Amino acid sequence: MNETETRYHSFLVLVIVLAVGVFLFSVCIGRYPVSIEEILKALLMRLDVEPTVKIVVFQIRFPRIISAMLVGSALAISGAAFQGLFKNPLVSSYHLGVSSGAGFGAALAIILSGSIAMVQGSAFLFGAIAVALTYGLSRVYKGSSTLALILSGIIISSFFSALVSLLQYTANPRDQLPAIVFWLMGSLSAVSNESLLGIVFPMVVGTIGLMLVRWRINVLSMGEDEAQALGIDLRRLVALIVGCATIVTTSAVCISGVIGWIGLVIPHIGRMLVGPDYKKLLPVCSLIGAIYLLLMDDIARTLTDGEIPLGILTSLIGAPFFAFLLIRNRMD
Repeated sequence: MNETETRYHSFLVLVIVLAVGVFLFSVCIGRYPVSIEEILKALLMRLDVEPTVKIVVFQIRFPRIISAMLVGSALAISGAAFQGLFKNPLVSSYHLGVSSGAGFGAALAIILSGSIAMVQGSAFLFGAIAVALTYGLSRVYKGSSTLALILSGIIISSFFSALVSLLQYTANPRDQLPAIVFWLMGSLSAVSNESLLGIVFPMVVGTIGLMLVRWRINVLSMGEDEAQALGIDLRRLVALIVGCATIVTTSAVCISGVIGWIGLVIPHIGRMLVGPDYKKLLPVCSLIGAIYLLLMDDIARTLTDGEIPLGILTSLIGAPFFAFLLIRNRMD
């Protein structure tokens, strides 16, 4: 193992330790403070643990904290994969219509039933349908497959955004409209153990799929002609990357709502830390995305007496940071 690989693995261990530290910190803080000692007692099933501590730790904070880390990881790794696929650092995991499709599905379920399970299931279904429509529409175009995907994504996103606006226009302004708006802003306040279990399997499967082909994303980032010259079946690889990234993104969006900027900003931070090699970049993006969204969620649930939507926080931080990156690159 050379010096570069050694430094990378040391950095990876450091980020994992940081993630564990942020996890424990997040369990401790909140309107009902819990000490590390009480957490360890609860994990060891000690009889002297207060029932309230067990409820707070196992039924409220663990599901929310694990969900925040999974969602942050999913959005970051799918954003990095799409940027490599499209050879465009301005692309994120929402560019193929996932957010608008999921938003329509959630809004439709809120109007028809209002149950959390229906909202999450409908958001997942229509997010996947939107990407399927995008991919199907792109196959009609005979030129560059990646350019066709982006153009198709713009079309499908605009269509579903219009449908969301139509549902907002017809929703009951006293309860349905506020619920739709709050969901579109992004939040993990409604996460439970049941909803968490529903997204773990597809998210893990999609993440493993992206990790297994991450070295091929390096080839794609060089250009379509180079990939074909190396004997790579471009259409099959594009379908696999889009499919895996869509699974993790829709799984994330269905429980968190629309949380922007993570899939756009975190890959840039990852490149600053470990370079453009996707074999190193995807694992690092996964960890940094998990840490970042967990910290944002900590702020969202503790900064005020109410709860700040996550989409607002990530935009307030992500937009200025991305502007800083653009200015920095221009100066370089």
